[in-house]
Parts: sequence; structure tokens; C-alpha cells
Amino acid sequence: MQKIVALCKRRGFVFPSSELYGGFAAVYDYGPYGVELAKNIRNTWWKAMVQDNENIVGLDSSIFMHPKIWEASGHTSGFSDPLTECKECHARSRVDHLLESVGVAADEKMSAEEIDDLFAKNADKLKCPNCGKNNFTEVKKFNQLVQSNLGNFTDDWAKEPTYLRGETAQGIYVNFKNVLDSARVRIPFGIAQIGKAFRNEITARQFIFRKREFEQMEMQYFVKPEEMMSVYDEWKEKRWQYYLDLGFKEENLRWHKHENLVFYAKEAYDIEYNFPFGFKELEGVHARGDYDLTSHSKASGVDLSYMDPNTNEKYMPNIVETSVGVDRTFLAVLTESYTEEGSDEQARVVLKLPYQLAPIKVAVFPLLRNKPALVEKAHEVFTALKKEFMCEFDDNGNVGKRYRRQDEIGTLFCVTIDFDTLEGGEDGAKDTVTVRNRDTMKQERVAIGELQAYLNDRLTK
Repeated sequence: MQKIVALCKRRGFVFPSSELYGGFAAVYDYGPYGVELAKNIRNTWWKAMVQDNENIVGLDSSIFMHPKIWEASGHTSGFSDPLTECKECHARSRVDHLLESVGVAADEKMSAEEIDDLFAKNADKLKCPNCGKNNFTEVKKFNQLVQSNLGNFTDDWAKEPTYLRGETAQGIYVNFKNVLDSARVRIPFGIAQIGKAFRNEITARQFIFRKREFEQMEMQYFVKPEEMMSVYDEWKEKRWQYYLDLGFKEENLRWHKHENLVFYAKEAYDIEYNFPFGFKELEGVHARGDYDLTSHSKASGVDLSYMDPNTNEKYMPNIVETSVGVDRTFLAVLTESYTEEGSDEQARVVLKLPYQLAPIKVAVFPLLRNKPALVEKAHEVFTALKKEFMCEFDDNGNVGKRYRRQDEIGTLFCVTIDFDTLEGGEDGAKDTVTVRNRDTMKQERVAIGELQAYLNDRLTK
């Protein structure tokens, strides 16, 4: 984990937010390569959800929504984590995390009574992560919604509370009727959304795995009640295969069934990934029933039931949800791709990212930066390639160091312009370049006129 965190900072993937002022817990900024990787993660998910499915459409709902939405969804009353405070140093901890540290499984969906009981039974084993003492307050529930004063011009936020959204799904539910009325969709159909969500996490840990400002990729699939479980099983298979298609090793993935379901759910599974700190949730696939649309129908007074145009049957749609974080996918992809080759002293560090996720597809080098003819030709090649691929021009240091630097950011191919490119050699190499493959490190001479086709052929395999 330390190596991944160091690589992220050194190579411009992830920076601590507000680092100039000492940082801000559980908030991070994406740097130049991190922005590209995160964008590619979003695009790959969007293609799998929207582009590849004829009955799934997109949405971008607002971060700020009417406070009554969060009341209807149960977030204002039930969106809580179990909190305890160390009486010695006053550090606050999540009780389920403390129990987990001593090998006791605790689910945040457990009731307050169940959590209290587990905490009491194991209290003598628990230690404060900050000071190591064993002296805690009683467990209490802490609501994770982040309050705002949007539109409130008084000093008392409690009178008219507004919230940053705790999840993106509610924006989909309250737009269900709008999408149904405006888009050419009929049940079964899905609505996909990518967007920021905010949670006032009690403890910040595990790098970008658990953030207070994070980004979700969620799809809500609306179905007939009697078809929900069969559709749910189909989406479980699809989402599992999605990660295999991205090159994840199957031994690094596993299913985890929720034993403590929220009251409205029929079934819920998580796809867990083997992060550096162990198997943890990567994506949730949930059979949610009709709770969401029913709750918003009752609270808003607007009937969100569906009338089948063919049978005139009226019913409240059930929902199958898939939900995954951009940030957790980002960390899983880095973990899966991070590779060290060779001896400890001369280890080659390379991110073996899949082609569709790699921030930079092609890097272009002049062999020497102090030879104007080489630099000019390299810029010519770079200018032509960047119209087709995300490219980088690199003339800093010797070619070996440039290869290592590009390996660490996952660049798939490096193209070097040398003297043979300009003058040719005994083998007639004029107007050819050296193309080096990231994964095999093999080099080939390729004619400049054939370079784009050569790269296109290999960047889709």
C-alpha cells in the first residue's frame, strides 16, 4: 500500500487535498495522470452500462436536492454509523471498525442493539487506534449526511437543513417519471449516473478507499416485481464479468452476501476485491424491491407507479441496483496493475494497466533533446499521433530513464525518433521509428506512415 501511495504522489496520480495547508482528512485531489485514469474508468463503465445496452439511459442529477427527498429515503433518520469516543485522547472511531480490528465481524446495517451487544462483549479487547488505551464512551449513532446552509440566511441551520447528497441513487428515483415521460423507454429499463456524493465519515483511513467526497457510478434498473430476482441474477453475472474483461484476476475477486439486510431489500451481494489491506467491497449489487419509488410516491403525493401500455397492468416497479465508486475502482485498478520486475535494487516498476484505462497510450521521444532535427521530427510524429491517441512528448533524461518513467504511469507504447529515422542506415531504416512495448519490452522498427495503423491494431487487444 505504501508503494502505491508513493507512486501516486511521485507520478501525479493522487495528491492529498489542501496539502499546502497540512492536508484535509479523507479528501484527495487527482493529478494530471489521475484525472486521465479516472476519466477512462468512467468512460469504460458508461460504455458497459449505457452504450452497450439499448434500454439504459443516462442522467446527471443535482448535488443539492430538496431536503424532503432525504427524509423520504430514510437518510435523515437512518443514515448513521456507530460511533464511540476514547475518553483518554478524545479520538472518535467507528465501532464496527474497532470490532473488525480484533476479528469480530460487524455490519453497519446491524441494529443499534446488535452493535451495542457486540461492543459490550468485546470491550476488554478493544484499543484506541490513536493512543492505544481501552477507555471508550457508550456507542451512539452518528448521521453521515453533510449539512449545508444553501438558501438559509439565518444562523440556525437546523431550522431549514439542506444537505449535500449522500448518494447519487436518490436523484435517479425522483427523476424516474421525468425519464419515463421524455425518453423512449419501457420497463424493463435502467437509468445510469456518475456523480459526486458526500459522507461525513467518522474515521479516515485506507487512502482513497474511504473518502468524505467521492464519486459513484450507479445504475438503477426498473423491472416488474415478479422478474426482479431473475434480473438481479443476470446483473450479478454481468458485473462479475465486467471485471474479468478488464483483466482482473479472478482469485482477487469474491462475492460477499449481506447477512444483515436493510428492511426493504430482498437480497444484496458485494463484489469484494483483494486490496492491499484485504478483501473489501468494490461494488454492490442489490435487489431493492419497490421501497424507493413507493416512499417518494407517498412523500411527494405523485403516483410513480407504472402502467404497462400493452396489458394495462399497473404496478410499482421493483429496482435492481449496481453501485460502484470511481475511487475504489481507481485503487483496485492500481493494485491489480502494480508490478515489480527484476531484483530489489534494480526492480522495474510498471503499471500494467488495460489499454482502455491507461492515462497515456503513446509517448514520443527524440533520442537526444539537444539535436534540433531529432526534436523537430519527434514533434511532427507527436502532433500526428495525438489526434488519434492520448499522447505525451518526453525529452527529459536519457531514453532508459524515460522508459522507466513511462512504465510507472502505465504508458502502453514508447516511440523513439533516432538518427536512422532521419538518415536511414544499412537496413534502409529512414522514416522509421523504434516502438517499444510496455509489457514485453520488445522493440520494433515501424514506418512512420504505418505507425497509426500499427498502434491502433495493438491498442484494441
